[in-house]
Amino acid sequence: MQYKMLVLDMDDTLLTDDHKISELNKKVLLEAQAKGVYVVLASGRPTSAMTAFAKELELDLNDSYIISFNGAVISTVKDDFILFEQCLTPEQIHDLYDYSIKMKTHIITYLDGEIISETDSEYIEIEKEITGLPHNKVSDFKAAVSRSAVKCILLEEPSYLKEVEQDLKTAMPHLSVAMSKPFFLEAAQYGIDKAASIKILAEKLNIHQSEIIAVGNAGNDLTMIEYAGLGVWVDNVTPELRDRADVIVASNNDDGVAEVVQRYILI
Repeated sequence: MQYKMLVLDMDDTLLTDDHKISELNKKVLLEAQAKGVYVVLASGRPTSAMTAFAKELELDLNDSYIISFNGAVISTVKDDFILFEQCLTPEQIHDLYDYSIKMKTHIITYLDGEIISETDSEYIEIEKEITGLPHNKVSDFKAAVSRSAVKCILLEEPSYLKEVEQDLKTAMPHLSVAMSKPFFLEAAQYGIDKAASIKILAEKLNIHQSEIIAVGNAGNDLTMIEYAGLGVWVDNVTPELRDRADVIVASNNDDGVAEVVQRYILI
């Protein structure tokens, strides 16, 4: 099979634990693009927290794309043109806030390049570190968030948040809900996930589903892993998901992405 698109999750997949692209991963991804393969980054991160990595991989020079906010936004790397965007309504965000209060979790959303919350948390600190976005701690979340936003994240201790995940899926079946890290439970508009946005992009580029490789490690990657012609987990995948992909490669710290490229593209 000649693959034409390689879709990569970022945190804990493409990036090492210190949030860097290894030299080997970078080298082979540049070689894949030289062969005409689209390399697409697909992450729960905001677009602004993906752009520098995309340009490090020369996605701007190769007219490629970013899928951000867990699939809620598709944009070009070269000029930040938004091809697709789907947001939560203010009412949905307020309902999620009420739910977070009931379930005793933290909640954040994003407006104007800032992380918005009423609370502080060690998990919000992690999101600040990952994204590089400033944290705007507000006194009244609902008053501060009076317009649409692309997603919300509920944050809490992992074992408890796993219980919340199942409850939220039942309580709000009109939303897309997925775990991106054990302490990040993401909620977006219904039908929004990485696979749905990959499908939109593939149709635009006239690339068949069978010609796509997707690589990830967590619950919010599952839809794209199952959608792609070849779905790949890195070895540090969430344990209960290990049997849900076609292939498992080395971990994010051991150049798993490079292994995929060398085995299936640079042949």
